[in-house]
Amino acid sequence: MDLNTFINSSLGQNKLTPKQVVANPIMFLAFGFGSGLAKFAPGTFGTLITVPIYLLLIQTHYLIYSITTVACCLFGINICGIAAKRLGEHDFSGIVWDEVAGFLVTMLFVPFSWTAVIYGFILFRLFDIVKPWPIKWIDAQVEGGFGIMLDDIIAGLFAGGVLFGLQNYIL
Repeated sequence: MDLNTFINSSLGQNKLTPKQVVANPIMFLAFGFGSGLAKFAPGTFGTLITVPIYLLLIQTHYLIYSITTVACCLFGINICGIAAKRLGEHDFSGIVWDEVAGFLVTMLFVPFSWTAVIYGFILFRLFDIVKPWPIKWIDAQVEGGFGIMLDDIIAGLFAGGVLFGLQNYIL
């Protein structure tokens, strides 16, 4: 089976290759350690690759988890902005660092359980895909790396808030 069945061979308006993405540390991070190269549902793969990161982080102190999440969000502004410029396309679907940060934000609100991970994953993807107000407005109006990150951080806050509200019922 051809690798091009699963990954895009040409990325963005500037037609970067997968090799160019994985060879560049900023692009590799922006593409969620390569998960954003997926031809189908790169945001879902970007969120999925975050689950093992989350599982490592929850074994640390809550302060470490929180600082790491904030750092992912803040550094993500530059990471995503640089990647968008290199690709020649704002918020290219393969840029999934925002999904990494958004899922970590979602999971800030609840104690670990496998049920929380599953519901958090579903809720985050739902808010990220459906983009209820103001997420959709932010996605359309806010430019650059900040815009790429902000809509997913807010989706993470919404998903985390719902997860927190449901924790006594489902967790």
